[in-house]
Amino acid sequence: MTLRERTERWERDRLSPFAARAACSAGRPHPETPCPIRTAFQRDIDRIVHAKAFRRLMHKTQVFLNPEGDHYRTRMIHTLEVSRIARTAARALALNEDLAEAVALGHDLGHTPFGHAGEWALNEVMPGGFTHQGQSLRVADRLERNGTGLNLTLEARDGIVRHTGSVRAKTLEGQLVHKADRIAYLTADIDDALRAGVLRAEDIPQPIRTLLGDVHSGRINAFVLDLIDYSADRSEIALSPPVEQAMTRLRDFLFERIYKNPVVKGEEAKARDILQKLFAHYLSHPGELPADSRPVWEAEGPERAVCDYIAGMTDRFAVTRFEEVFVPKGWEKT
Repeated sequence: MTLRERTERWERDRLSPFAARAACSAGRPHPETPCPIRTAFQRDIDRIVHAKAFRRLMHKTQVFLNPEGDHYRTRMIHTLEVSRIARTAARALALNEDLAEAVALGHDLGHTPFGHAGEWALNEVMPGGFTHQGQSLRVADRLERNGTGLNLTLEARDGIVRHTGSVRAKTLEGQLVHKADRIAYLTADIDDALRAGVLRAEDIPQPIRTLLGDVHSGRINAFVLDLIDYSADRSEIALSPPVEQAMTRLRDFLFERIYKNPVVKGEEAKARDILQKLFAHYLSHPGELPADSRPVWEAEGPERAVCDYIAGMTDRFAVTRFEEVFVPKGWEKT
């Protein structure tokens, strides 16, 4: 018996009846010989962590654009926080931790530079629209490994593309990441806003503070404990009605005080302008695209190739490219 088979047997014997099991995976878009050591979901984790798109997350905005400080969240830190919340809850619910981790680590692979401002910018110019969850799946399926993709399991792919929005993931692990993502960004955005001085703890409505607590770790703990307690022995992942209502109220509050705050979001118009001007420029100057964009240009059209290129940029790379294209250079005597 291989190590992989031992792990698969352990999953069969120990996990919840509602859990996904690697040995019962629906497979991959392109069949592969099983690994003797890792289960299918463990291989997904490794492929995502070693992907170029994953490494770029460390230089992509979460909420605060290019903050002057070392402790504000980046898209990478957010991803790791989602992963930890998902794995903690998955273990408590006897779900498949490896699948939950794979979905969590891959859920934002396709996120744009400049956070949701970049997503909105590309959605306005890309024919058919643009969503970061759709782009995350595209990165995994089409763009990584020089165009061959990561060939993730169907369970991981489903969880990634359905980690946000109204359509539930098919697995409980995917549904768990949906909740973990929201828990992570709501609690972290409060923490970052307090650090930035754009929010005071006492500004948070008292009913929410009473239910969730007044400190960062307490808010996460309240959400996760409720999720575990309410979802135990159920065929879906959910929060109790009072806590779900508190989450909705908290999200509405943060939209008003942070996400639409002119102090926080004052530079977003510039960020959107950068990406949309770059989009138009590369459509007119295809020779400036990298060589690995050409197969996409030829197979799927110019807009798709340009969108992929810009969505994959980090914040600083987008600014650098914009300066190179649109900002005049000083004259140097030769």
